[in-house]
This record gives sequence, C-alpha cells and structure tokens, in this order.
Amino acid sequence: MNRTKEIWMSGFALFSMFFGAGNLILPPLLGFKALDQWFIVATGFAITAVIIPIMAIYAHARLQGTLYDFGKKVSPIFSVVYCVLIYSIAIALPAPRTASVTHEMAIAPFFETPTLLTSTIYFALVLVFVLNRSRVLSILGKFLTPLIVIILLLIISIGITSDVPSIASGISEAPLVNGILEGYQTFDAIGGVVVGAVLIISLNLRGHNTFQDKKELIIKSGLIAGSGLFIIYAGLIVVGALYGSSFSADIDRTALLSGLSLQTLGSIGTTFLSVLVALACFTTAVGIITGTADYFKGLFKESQLAYVITAVLGSVIGVVVGSYNVGFIIDIALPALMFIYPITIVLIILNICPEKWTSGLVFKAVVITTFVFSIPDFLKFIVNPQKLKPIIDILPMANYSLGWVLPALGAFVLTNVLQKDATGHSGS
Repeated sequence: MNRTKEIWMSGFALFSMFFGAGNLILPPLLGFKALDQWFIVATGFAITAVIIPIMAIYAHARLQGTLYDFGKKVSPIFSVVYCVLIYSIAIALPAPRTASVTHEMAIAPFFETPTLLTSTIYFALVLVFVLNRSRVLSILGKFLTPLIVIILLLIISIGITSDVPSIASGISEAPLVNGILEGYQTFDAIGGVVVGAVLIISLNLRGHNTFQDKKELIIKSGLIAGSGLFIIYAGLIVVGALYGSSFSADIDRTALLSGLSLQTLGSIGTTFLSVLVALACFTTAVGIITGTADYFKGLFKESQLAYVITAVLGSVIGVVVGSYNVGFIIDIALPALMFIYPITIVLIILNICPEKWTSGLVFKAVVITTFVFSIPDFLKFIVNPQKLKPIIDILPMANYSLGWVLPALGAFVLTNVLQKDATGHSGS
C-alpha cells in the first residue's frame, strides 16, 4: 500500500475511534453558553478533548505496548489497578451514555416510550454483538463516521453562513476552564490511552515491524485525527454561539444539537442525523464492552468465562445507567472524571517526556502528588463544598478544579533536581 494512503487511512481510522457520537452533544452547548467567548471555550475544550488525546497517541508511538505500559513505571500493581479503573469507568459511564443519547435523539422525538425500554433493547442487542464478535459493526463503522462528518460539516457551514444575529456578549467568569472541564466529558484522553494500543496491534498485523516505521505512521495519523476532531468540535461550538438567541436558556445538550440540525438542515436532515448518531452510538457501546471484556479475559489467563461475565455485567450496568437522561449521566460522571482524568493526563505527559526526566521515582512522585491534590476536586461533588473551602482557598487553581496542576509540576521539577543532585554527589 502507498505510504501516504496508509497514513491517511490510519488517520481516519483513529478519528473514527475517537469520534464517539455521544461527544457531539457537548460542544454546541458550550458555544451556546459562551457566546462571544466561544474561541476561549473552544481552546479549553481542544486542550482536553484533542491535544491531550493526541499526545496519548504519541505516547503509544514511543511505548509501542499496551495500556498496562502507561503506568508500569509507577509500579506493576498500580498499573493493573489503573487499567481496571479505566475499563470499569468506561463500561459504567460512556457506554451507558450512548443509550441515553440514542433515546433522546432518535427515539423520544418519535415514540413516547420509557428510557428503560430503550436501554434494555439497546444493551440486549449490544450483548448479542459482543458475544458473537460480528464484523458487521466494524464494516458499518467505516460508512457511519464519514456520513455523520458530512452532515455535521453541512450543519457547521450552513450555520456559519446563515443570516443570524450577531453573537451576544458572554458573561462566563472562566471560559477557558469551562472548556477544559467539559473536555473531560468526551472521555477522549481515556480513549487515547486505550485506542492507541489497538492501533499498535493493527499496525503489527499489517506487517509494520520496525519501531521507527510505526512511530512515524502513528504520529502522522494522530495529527490527521486531531485536526479532524478540532474542526468538528470548534465548528459546533461556533454554531452553538451563533444560535445563542434562538433557543431557551435552559435547553439541554441533545435538544440543542437536534434544534441546530433542524434550523440548518430541516426535518429530513435532523431525522437522518438522529438515526446515524444512534447507529454510531451503538458501535461505540459494542467497542467499549468488547475491549473491556477482552482486557478481563486476558487478566484471567484468557478465560472465556471472564469475557462472558464482563460482557453481561457491562450490559446490565448499561441498561440501568442508560435509563437515566444524558444530563444526569454527565453529572454523575464528574466525580469519577475528577479522580481519573488528572492521573491519566500526567501519565500521558510523563510518557512523552525524554527518558532522562522520567525515572521510576519521578513517575511515582508526580502520580502520588496528582492523586493527593485532586482529592478535593473529587470530594467537591460528593460532600458539601463549603466543608472543603479552607483547602480550596489555599490551593492555587483549586477554585477551578485544577488544584493538582501546580503541585504535579512542582513534584516533577523537584524530584528531577534532587535526583540529579544525588547522582552528581555519588558520581563525585
């Protein structure tokens, strides 16, 4: 295969792995609330929903291993616990959310049926596909993603070129932080550390044997995928901002995306988008549960029983959690994301830093510091925030749920300085 063609094909494959249809509901509401501050919000969203996930792909290009390799420098036990947490969160939150998005976009506008019925039928079908590992969905996915991208580009281009009133002034206090934290909800950084390993396996199967060859291909395809994600996300944020005065202030995420498609494409376009999003959500759910079941199968010495139990358990969780509305699932995801996202971000960054700055001791110091200083952000959503006020007031950026950033950076610098001193003294 032609080298350039292979890079573009890998880039599109990577884009479709990241492109969870559930993510599409996040950017429009960000723009809708940000109004003329849309560019600042889009920058924040791009940091956690595009740049860090693509950095995860770059880290995989350097590691060329599995998800386990991301944390093994901290300790093998930590790495196993981290992997189990990542996969558990994946089947407990983003997978069920796909059923909820499907109900709100593709079922509720046409049928007055309860969400529990939708999530039950949805995850019964997911289980059938997971247990039979049908190739139908991977073939379907190749056609779904381009179709959705075409429709979204139509919404964006029509929305931007339409004669709409000028964007009103936004009054958000911290638009950059709002964008960063909403980017957590895409789960794309978690997706990056998971799908990067899938890309390595597929390249090995295609006969790419040399480390440098795979590294170059992964980096270039990562840039293509990242550019595609940024265009879609930023475009939807702009359209949300442009139509800020067209919808009621309390509109929810799925209703806004449907409303924007109705205003730009009409009812036929909206119906078509709803069906495509539902199908894409379904392929995402199957992918998440299959990947999780594969991981636990490997953890229990290739046990098929472990695969089946994980698939059934994931589907049952999907039925229960997926029966709630999207807004509720996004809210309950926050504590888990505040806990796992900072650790994931520092692991990604440490794995792309030069070896001389990232010894096992540095990994341990930075990850432990990040964990400790992200506890207030996690607790904020579980206990009364007023009880945490004394701590939050002391920690820099803790008001913005980013209290871990400076301590983690400090731990990185300090450990490197002390380590260099120690080796300098022992050398002399």
